[in-house]
Amino acid sequence: MGAILIAIAAAALWSGGFFYWLLLVVVGLLMLAEWCGLARATRGETRLAQFALSVPLAIMSPLAAGASFFALGLLAGAGFFIAIITRSGRIAAGAIYVGLPLLALVTIRAMDAGLLLAFWTMALVWACDIGAYAAGRSFGGAKLAPSISPNKTWSGLIGGMVAATIFAFALTRWGLPLYLVVATPLLAVSAQMGDLYESGLKRRAGVKDSGNMLPGHGGFLDRLDGLVPVAPLAALLILVHQAFL
Repeated sequence: MGAILIAIAAAALWSGGFFYWLLLVVVGLLMLAEWCGLARATRGETRLAQFALSVPLAIMSPLAAGASFFALGLLAGAGFFIAIITRSGRIAAGAIYVGLPLLALVTIRAMDAGLLLAFWTMALVWACDIGAYAAGRSFGGAKLAPSISPNKTWSGLIGGMVAATIFAFALTRWGLPLYLVVATPLLAVSAQMGDLYESGLKRRAGVKDSGNMLPGHGGFLDRLDGLVPVAPLAALLILVHQAFL
């Protein structure tokens, strides 16, 4: 199952365009459903939130406006609409939590050298997870946030930063700018903070996993929690750098 999902994601990333956008939309709507489950939303509230988020997601399509400030405005509007109708700020926050990284990933892939930049954005999170797991198991030590995630350690945090940075440096061979290598350790920290945040959501909801759509791996929120903060930060970093070139 995991190999199939990786193959689909790799094919979508490579092709870009409509296929890439469509995969992000499907995953995003499933992530929002899991968020609503953690927020104890009703089925009707979940469907309404998904329909509302579908509007800015549709505008992000390469057949429509694509990655744009218009899509960003619609995303904010969707969150406001959900909050008004459901009277739940938590459900509305879920639309932003899911929609913003999707917009960032569409934005990055549409850039010059978008394939490399999008791959770096996604894969640094995977490298961070692998490095954190290996360092945590090997060195152990003081807990990072025992009340939220008892298994995470400071050594794991450092190991994740190191692994992600080594990975980013390796990508300079294919043209990854040095400033992104320098920024990678901070993005690795944000990835692990995203993981901790989602762990806190699950602890608050009293569940082990955000969902069961990925047998043996939990839900999509479980697999992509680190990417949620990394994608917007990476997009902002690249856009700001381009603006001052």
